[in-house]
Amino acid sequence: MEKEKLSRRAARLKFSSIFLSENMRNGNFKSLYRGQGIEFSDVRDYLPGDNVRAIDWNVTAKMGRPFIKQYEEDKELSIFIILDDSVSMESGSRGKSKTQTAREAAALILLAAEKNAGSTGAVFFDGAIKFSCHPKPGREHAMMILSKLDKLDSAEEYVRTNGSVLGNAIKGAGKILRKRSLVFLISDFRAAGWEKPFAQLSQKHDVIAVRMTDSTDSELPEIGTVPFFDSESKKTQVFPTSSKKFKMAWFEDNRARTDYWRDYCSKHGAHPLTLSTAEDPVTVLTKFFSQQVRK
Repeated sequence: MEKEKLSRRAARLKFSSIFLSENMRNGNFKSLYRGQGIEFSDVRDYLPGDNVRAIDWNVTAKMGRPFIKQYEEDKELSIFIILDDSVSMESGSRGKSKTQTAREAAALILLAAEKNAGSTGAVFFDGAIKFSCHPKPGREHAMMILSKLDKLDSAEEYVRTNGSVLGNAIKGAGKILRKRSLVFLISDFRAAGWEKPFAQLSQKHDVIAVRMTDSTDSELPEIGTVPFFDSESKKTQVFPTSSKKFKMAWFEDNRARTDYWRDYCSKHGAHPLTLSTAEDPVTVLTKFFSQQVRK
């Protein structure tokens, strides 16, 4: 029964990724398909008005007249996923965690990228980097990343490390990516030190910051005075969930975090996108790219 359910879900995910891939190609990110000037093709005679910085000085010296380097246009879309799998992402309600929703979104994006015949790469992390790979084209490479994503749920093959290395993961992605890419950063952003590497990454790439949320981020159920255990810091703190003052402080803290994240994204040219555990990643992602098309 479980296999049948998984198969139906996979079929729907694949079908939806076709629509998503079309929106990727037709949206504001279509500039990524333009030539990046990274593949040397040939040389030709210099013509008045050509950029002198493109002169091939070696050929020019040999031939006694100026020659210009030519490059082939690279129209391949490069997709890169930075996925947060830290302990804080395990929170959730209605039977679904941020982690589950984030992994589903990552799988959808990978399938969409594969439909575009583009390059795919990824970094998965919690308190340590668990997996990373350079972007490469081909279905086999995309399926390898999906396999690694699936193994994050395997207790036999995956041991979780407490904490979050969000900043290091972003910094590592910046070193891996050699040409302009469409980067999906999927995280709850509950970590310190991510801002500077995030700003640097956004300068060179189109970054979609997918912030994972749950209803409990802004409002806790009234269940009296309850001890909360932070599995990352290993600290326990008692919260009065029925207190109006506490409920307001909890709500305001989340709103301040959200406003700070959204403003920081906008300031540095990244695209903020919120994905709740109560939402379907298929719907949210296709709506987001459809909106980009209309802008």
